[in-house]
Amino acid sequence: MTDRQPKPSLLSRITVNQWLALVLTVIAVIFVIENRDQVEINFLPITVTSPMWLILLVMFLIGLVAGLLIRRRGRR
Repeated sequence: MTDRQPKPSLLSRITVNQWLALVLTVIAVIFVIENRDQVEINFLPITVTSPMWLILLVMFLIGLVAGLLIRRRGRR
C-alpha cells in the first residue's frame, strides 16, 4: 500500500516571485505597445530619432549596469 498524494496543480506551483515577474512582463509589453511613437533625443551634438520605448529601455539598461557596478563595489 502506498499513499499517493495528487500532484499539485500548475497554478499552485507558481511562486509569488514568478507571478510578480509575469505581471511586470505584461505591464512592460503594454508600455511598449502604447509608446511606439518616434521621439527625438538630443545629447551634446548628437540627435537620435527612435521609438520612445527603445530609448527608455536603453536608459534602464544603463541604470541597471551602473547599479550592479556600485553594488559589487559596495560588497568588497
